[in-house]
Amino acid sequence: MLSPRRETILKSIVGQYIAKATPVSSQNITRAGELGVSPATIRNEMAHLAQEGYITRPHPSAGSIPLDKGYRHYVDSLGDIKLPLVEQRLISHLFHQVESELDEWLNLAATITAQRAQNMALVTTPKTEACQFKHLELVSLRDSLVLVILILRSAKVKQLLITFDQVMSQSELTIIGNKLNAMYSGLTSSQIVAKGVALPAVEQRITDCLTKVMETEDSQEYEEPYLDGLHFTLGQPELVNNRELTLSLMELIEQRRLLRNAIPPKLTSKGVRVIIGRENKAETIHNYSIVISQYGLPEEAVGTIGVIGPTRMPYARTIATVGYLARVLSVLVAKLFGRQAPVTLDLDTAD
Repeated sequence: MLSPRRETILKSIVGQYIAKATPVSSQNITRAGELGVSPATIRNEMAHLAQEGYITRPHPSAGSIPLDKGYRHYVDSLGDIKLPLVEQRLISHLFHQVESELDEWLNLAATITAQRAQNMALVTTPKTEACQFKHLELVSLRDSLVLVILILRSAKVKQLLITFDQVMSQSELTIIGNKLNAMYSGLTSSQIVAKGVALPAVEQRITDCLTKVMETEDSQEYEEPYLDGLHFTLGQPELVNNRELTLSLMELIEQRRLLRNAIPPKLTSKGVRVIIGRENKAETIHNYSIVISQYGLPEEAVGTIGVIGPTRMPYARTIATVGYLARVLSVLVAKLFGRQAPVTLDLDTAD
């Protein structure tokens, strides 16, 4: 436990370092006027904070820089943080304009989060544990070539081409499509297979193709996320002056390992989680912090929204942004599935 004085000094160091990205001296803390003690007393307290692993100082007369432990104490002391009401209303209005289009609101979520956090944001598509059939369209292209359009309940659209041994009219395909829609609505691939209905050859061929597509979808652990704001992160002083740090982040993105390294195991829907520096299990992101939350319907489909940036991050603003956007996305997923939203936006009670 830190004494009230040391806690105040630590919060001042973290806050000033986040704002200015320069080591914080005892004079800086004195000028902040929060304690009313001499710079010598503050230096003595800073020495204790350094000894306890909250901050580091290159030498006794140098300014202080927060370490992971210092950032963790700062984050844990923030309490419940909310976006200002005017910002909540603006964000809700923006989403209202695109709420019927999955791709658009995921892109918008990434853009808003990146702009507010001034770091890279990622948003994953809401994914069901096992995708469910929603609707099928069969379109005759030419001769025996048919376009199959499969719509899943997560609003994903899959397309594939099938060549049959016989020429089929559009009216015949429409009849088949209507039949399969009635049979498979809301079912998973395993449930479709388990039905074991004897079907004509054409219908069985289509069914086999559908279940294969759905099984492939289910087997994908991670999908490419919606990314925005990489330029914000690359523009942070820590990366501008550190080529190795920049290259390690770019390598994660280019090799599509960002999600695997960034999303912690057993992430739940219980609010925003902050992972700081070496708290990350992946060594490749030990110099970064991640602010992340799950969104969606736990029993239907869930996705993640988060921010990745240097440990010197505007945590309060980032946590508030990720938390509110997760709530907005959860409401939209509920509408997508025709369910009651697990959360409300509570605009009238926001700070």
